[in-house]
Amino acid sequence: MTAHWWYVSIAWGAAAVLFTALALGAARRHAAAGRRLALLDTRRDSRQ
Repeated sequence: MTAHWWYVSIAWGAAAVLFTALALGAARRHAAAGRRLALLDTRRDSRQ
């Protein structure tokens, strides 16, 4: 495997790790926002 392909493989791996981390962060923020909206919702009984 040439040095070029090592760099390409490392770059794709780093991009995959980065986008996975971003997706997980977005999912966590989305869940937190849903919980916060459920707490703030006064139009219905939130215990149901």
